[in-house]
Amino acid sequence: MTLRIPNARRSAVSALALGVALATAACAATGATRTSPVKAVTPQASIVTDATRAHPALWPRAASPAAMTDAATEAFVTELMSRMTLEEKVGQTIQADIASIKPEDLLTYPLGSILAGGNSSPGGDERASAQKWVELAQAFRAAAAQRPGAKVPLIYGIDAVHGHNNIVGATIFPHNIGLGAARDPDLIRRIGEATALEVAVTGADWTFGPTLAVPQDDRWGRTYEGYAENPEVAQTYAGPMTLGLQGALSADHPLTTGHIAGSAKHFLADGGTTGGKDQGDFAGSEQELIRTHLSGYPQAIDAGVLSIMASFSSWNGVKHSGNETILTDVLRGPLGFDGFVVSDWNAHGQLPGCSNESCALAFNAGIDMFMAPDSWKPLYASTLAQVKSGEIPMARLDEAVRRILRVKVKTGLFNDSRPVEGHLNELGSPAHRALAREAVRKSLVLLKNEGSVLPIRSGARVLVAGHADDIGQASGGWTLTWQGTGNSNADFPNGQSIWSGIREAVAAGGGQATLSADGSFTQKPDVAIVVFGETPYAEFQGDVDTLDFLPTEPLETLKRLKAAGIPTVSVSLSGRPMWTNPEINASDAFVAAWLPGTEGGGIADVLVGDAAGKPRNDFTGTLSFSWPKTAKGEPLNVGQPGYDPQFAYGYGLTYARPARVGTLSEDSGVVGSGSNLDRYFVDGRFVAPWSLMLRDAGGEFRLGAEKSGASPRGGVSVRSTDGAGQESARALTFSQGGGQAIIAAQAVDLTRQSNGEMAIAFRYRVDARAKGPVFLTLGAGSVDISSLIGAAPVGEWRTLKVRLSCLRDRGADIAAVDQPWGLRTNADFAVTVEDIRLASNEGDAVCPTQ
Repeated sequence: MTLRIPNARRSAVSALALGVALATAACAATGATRTSPVKAVTPQASIVTDATRAHPALWPRAASPAAMTDAATEAFVTELMSRMTLEEKVGQTIQADIASIKPEDLLTYPLGSILAGGNSSPGGDERASAQKWVELAQAFRAAAAQRPGAKVPLIYGIDAVHGHNNIVGATIFPHNIGLGAARDPDLIRRIGEATALEVAVTGADWTFGPTLAVPQDDRWGRTYEGYAENPEVAQTYAGPMTLGLQGALSADHPLTTGHIAGSAKHFLADGGTTGGKDQGDFAGSEQELIRTHLSGYPQAIDAGVLSIMASFSSWNGVKHSGNETILTDVLRGPLGFDGFVVSDWNAHGQLPGCSNESCALAFNAGIDMFMAPDSWKPLYASTLAQVKSGEIPMARLDEAVRRILRVKVKTGLFNDSRPVEGHLNELGSPAHRALAREAVRKSLVLLKNEGSVLPIRSGARVLVAGHADDIGQASGGWTLTWQGTGNSNADFPNGQSIWSGIREAVAAGGGQATLSADGSFTQKPDVAIVVFGETPYAEFQGDVDTLDFLPTEPLETLKRLKAAGIPTVSVSLSGRPMWTNPEINASDAFVAAWLPGTEGGGIADVLVGDAAGKPRNDFTGTLSFSWPKTAKGEPLNVGQPGYDPQFAYGYGLTYARPARVGTLSEDSGVVGSGSNLDRYFVDGRFVAPWSLMLRDAGGEFRLGAEKSGASPRGGVSVRSTDGAGQESARALTFSQGGGQAIIAAQAVDLTRQSNGEMAIAFRYRVDARAKGPVFLTLGAGSVDISSLIGAAPVGEWRTLKVRLSCLRDRGADIAAVDQPWGLRTNADFAVTVEDIRLASNEGDAVCPTQ
């Protein structure tokens, strides 16, 4: 899936009609073994161009198992559809998010599906108990059952993409990038089984996975959701993961107990967009589309995957969700897919002539179910009207409904039997945690081990520095929240941090481990382990311009330890290979641990040996993504012309097969800092290219390296001060007549972010109450935050998040933002601010009323 992005509020307009004749789609009551796709026969109104027309004869063949369309299932569906009203049929094609629908709405609207998006949760509480999740599922099902008419159960989907990652207490497995390094299809099958069971016990029926993206540009913020840069890994994993989640389909009974429906995503080429931009465009040939980005979809289809999610992205400028040659001619043709196609989060609204509230084009192209999280109500009304008018042919609707009902039958939803629901002891069970720990061990890749510093003798004195005691950072995005931010160890009651695992392993051998985040010590250790890496992110937030690892603290810590004569081991946490040559040079050993999840003990299993220093487990992971030689971030993938990585695809040292790594070049190859879309003032500095400007009636003053200054007439002044850290904040003082403090640089386009659930966020402390209105500004847009500021006690730190869409609706030109943050007042006021950035709305962002 799925973004957690509410949308542009465009007025509902009718979608472009395809203007095609459609063949009749029907099955005899006895049931056919395969239904024929409703296919466009004239393309007059199609948005497909010559450069985006798929040719089915070029594509390989696959087929959903015959058990998906067995005679009994098809007969049941045919009889049920004969009793359904038009309204009930249309309702099956609409999916709403739990943040935007209540159970009682189902008494009026016959919707077929609900989902829990990345930031959606029971009552808006992202740390809600597992029991609350069960009760939410039961409430929606009960409401659907009370609805008059044909009794069609809901199918409830969720993003369980590295374990049941929305639920406190669930097992969080390594993200796919780590699993790709393991090269172990059987491990993937077992992870699928464990994930399915943990989802089933909380009442959901369906996960939006496996992700089969083949990331080609590591600057893409979803790189870690792909198994590898080469499709071979996804091709070996897609079938086992599908079978792990669903089990094998049977003509005699639905999915067996503890299994759920899967959804292969995002069809197609989501990992091949130009510049690594999310929801971007794949510019390439049909042959390349097939060779690289068809990935493991044939294998998932052959294994019986019940649904496929269409991608937000485009092929040569045409969005997949409106390309009937991809969704119908190919997917229903040579690929032989008999399940249903669901769109991504309001993706239909991006098609020409469409809005989030109306899009016949996507439906006619082959989307069977609209993911319409907060636009479901007007979309239901417009889709119903379009069927009545003939803009959406009845045969096309019947085909989509048949596919959805077929999946509901195979999933077992009509049985109304959920024997494992509520068995919450399965969440984070010892067996699942042991499996996750095994996955961590197998995902680690050893890049360097000079002087055999690894394995560490368990009886040694070990210093552990950096972010070793942060399970949230080790788990990354898509963990409890969409972006995975704001999590503490308390949110993972069944988890173990990397630090805890190391301490346990060292203590078992009679050694001593000490945690010191900054690497300071009083007694010299025998060895130091420094854990560092990227902080959590998902799409939007995760897109970067370069692969340069920017934080300087880890390198400084490593250099201090090296200068003290202490052997150093780096453990890198990241969602992609990062340019870390300086850190590698400063390390005796360097381990790529990716995003390992909640079982940090798996790292100690490999790094810490026995009392004699012999390995307890060897490294087995190898790179499934090439490690960059420079920070430029331009696509660098195995098999491409000029391929010249720092460490090649498939590289990985072991204790049994060591190798020497010489001094690496520390020339990053990056000139200038490039653009930075989401971090403005962090750790006491304005992040390039952004700087602070002070403005009043006399003009403007832009600060350079200065930490203090004032506008020309003294309407606003600034000085450095302490916040969360030393000189991490700036104190602003506005005098009578006032002024404005603005963060500014060359304009950037935040259109994608404003369509998402993103917010302008900052910490503040009121030092003297405002004697007049105070406005938060973004370019020409502004909102009055006086009531919020006024409610804050003087001297107390608070955080404010204002939705980006709110400022857009108040006049900000989101497509050309050169001033992403500002405070303006004409009255006396004193406030200290820090940590100004674009952040995920995790249910805590507001839109102040004027």
